[in-house]
Amino acid sequence: MDPAIELRGLSKRFGKLTALDDLSLVVQRGEIFGLLGPNGSGKTTIINILSGLSRPTAGQALVFGFDINRDPRAVRSLLGCVPQETALYEELSAQANLEFHADLYNVPGRERASRIAALLDLVQLTDRRNSRVSTFSGGMKRRLALARALLHAPQLLYLDEPTLGVDVQSRRALWDYILGLKDQGKTVLLTTNYLEEANALCDRLAILDRGHLVAMDTPAALKQRYGDSVIDLELESEPSAALLQALRDLPGVTDLTTHDGHLQVTASGERPLAGQVVTLVTNEARLRSISQREPNLDEIFLHLTGAALRD
Repeated sequence: MDPAIELRGLSKRFGKLTALDDLSLVVQRGEIFGLLGPNGSGKTTIINILSGLSRPTAGQALVFGFDINRDPRAVRSLLGCVPQETALYEELSAQANLEFHADLYNVPGRERASRIAALLDLVQLTDRRNSRVSTFSGGMKRRLALARALLHAPQLLYLDEPTLGVDVQSRRALWDYILGLKDQGKTVLLTTNYLEEANALCDRLAILDRGHLVAMDTPAALKQRYGDSVIDLELESEPSAALLQALRDLPGVTDLTTHDGHLQVTASGERPLAGQVVTLVTNEARLRSISQREPNLDEIFLHLTGAALRD
């Protein structure tokens, strides 16, 4: 069975600017896959190529086995899109917006009413179906845009910043909808500037920088491989120089600080060192408290790209 997306040596140049440089990756069917990267990393270029809005300079892009250059119509029929700008018709009702989209994508007439009703129910807008979209909150508009993207039953859904500008309650509701799509067997390609969102939703992440793929794995594996965990210990007395040196000599320890009986040990994410640290410390000193902070995706992103996600 063909994967949902397969990029083979994909490159895109705009004059002297290389937006994508020999990029290869695979997104499996039924996967929620995240694209992360600072501005100029190539995320939008990938989406434009997959959507048929841009042609690659070299390489190949396949969607469910269809080549986007040779079979663009087949690809578009399989793709649903929720862009950053929802692009809804503000003076029309929610119902009218969906009916217009159904016409555009040739949704069969016998199925149209039931599909619209089911999707309005899914995004909890049934009671506002006849209201003008201009009266909707930001969260309601994002939910309606999601319903519109699902109307023609696409197998691949592209979500660009799906919760941008919505309140916390609406964000959580949208997360539930997106996770529900996976349960329906849909494939979701997600770009987001909220690393918490990527961690909560994505099965795997690809981190891009200047057109290159710099890392790809599950959020947990990325944190383990590239992140640093911090172990905080409170002692009843100051640690000795010998203890500090023994801690520094532990493989994987990257930093060590001490102040007023507080000891902080930073360790590379590949090595679980908490047990060894506690053993060394308790052989010499009485331990009052210990806590450990795991690495987060923000730190991984900075480590891999040298830039904040919002730059």
